[in-house]
Amino acid sequence: MRSRAGLALLSAALLALTATASAPAIGASPGCAGEDRVHVPGAELQTTACLADLTTSALAGTPYTDVADWASLAARDTVRPSGVPGIQVDGYFPDTSRLNRTHGWDHDAQFVIRLPARWNGKLVVTGAPGVRKQYSLDGIISDQVLARGYAFASTDKGNSSADFYTDGRRPGDAVAEWNRRTTELAVAAKAVVRQVYGRSAQRTYMTGISNGGYLTRWQLENHPELYDGGVDWEGALWTAGGPNLFTYLPTAVARQSGSATDADMYAAGFAPGSEFLWPYHQTVYWGLTQKIYRAEFDPSYDPACPGASAGSTTAEILAPCASDASYDYAARPKEVRQAVERVALTGRIGRPMLTLHGTLDTLLPIATDSDVYASMVADRHRSALHRYYLVADGTHVDSLYDTYPDRLRPILPCYLTAFDTLTSWVEHHTPPPPSGVVAHPTTGDVVNTCPLT
Repeated sequence: MRSRAGLALLSAALLALTATASAPAIGASPGCAGEDRVHVPGAELQTTACLADLTTSALAGTPYTDVADWASLAARDTVRPSGVPGIQVDGYFPDTSRLNRTHGWDHDAQFVIRLPARWNGKLVVTGAPGVRKQYSLDGIISDQVLARGYAFASTDKGNSSADFYTDGRRPGDAVAEWNRRTTELAVAAKAVVRQVYGRSAQRTYMTGISNGGYLTRWQLENHPELYDGGVDWEGALWTAGGPNLFTYLPTAVARQSGSATDADMYAAGFAPGSEFLWPYHQTVYWGLTQKIYRAEFDPSYDPACPGASAGSTTAEILAPCASDASYDYAARPKEVRQAVERVALTGRIGRPMLTLHGTLDTLLPIATDSDVYASMVADRHRSALHRYYLVADGTHVDSLYDTYPDRLRPILPCYLTAFDTLTSWVEHHTPPPPSGVVAHPTTGDVVNTCPLT
């Protein structure tokens, strides 16, 4: 089961100006109210379709989603809503990189905007986790918020795949683009909502998982004027002085080569009790993540690995660089920390935000990530805007629950509860539960239910 999950994760990771076209497919209707008014500001290309159902139940196998992009993010028995008619808008903004091959466009800065016929007056904006693309959150966020009546917008962040680090001219450019593309889409999606529904969104929420959680933090720190609040699900932490990926992943790579011990892993921040997850992460995550992000921020360190590409086969892409076992972020030239500083978080959020993170996350351990970020928020005197929920026995991807149902619990149901809690906080001034640990119940449906209290 582990090898199949790893391959699913890997497969998911791997024209006129503002032209509008109709995209026929199963479930397409002759036209939806407002569809002819869609004009995505700044888009180089857009297509629109009126669909009988915007959820993955209907879209799987059509050009309107990519199952490989959202595979492995949810537990197998996750209940997904369906039956949400409306408009889907696909397209891309001007960009020079060509990593995203979706639709045969071979063009980055791709986006998807979904506009339900029964709109609740609100908008949700997100960006892809990991190095996935714009459809990656269809099965866990898009379906859920569309069923609640929200419009939905997602971006590929301007680059994708294990070769994302090849985008840009200087260290840090590719990740810096993620933030710019998210802002660009938020502004454009707000305009599209006004065009189609004839009124502005009453509320706009930012959210995301992993790198999308990082985007949520960054957006609420740097562009709070665009949003009313956000939910950060295990967002990656970037700080120039550490911690960040480079302060603990080299230890994991070193353990793989036999030059680090379990005690070294605990000292680096990996949680005691997560050991049963280490073999999977060693195979799928640690070496790959360290080498491609190190190539992004510190390309002068071992330029030959990964080189111009992370690899052309599964084995090549997943293989760690031997040199990363001895990578010492603190000893690297100041230019490396300056590159990280360009995308660093501060904790200075300007809107209400809820953070969720699994206690057994073995890619972004809580000790080096959300524990630290919560302290950063407090140091900025913004704790009144923040709640932090540690999901007991949650890990980085919910699909691992299917392999370890006796040891793990999915985070998605806790995220959905947190999302509804955030909106009640923002819209009705209902205080959310205090920060703390969300217990792992011994009975009940942990795949689809999760109270935060």
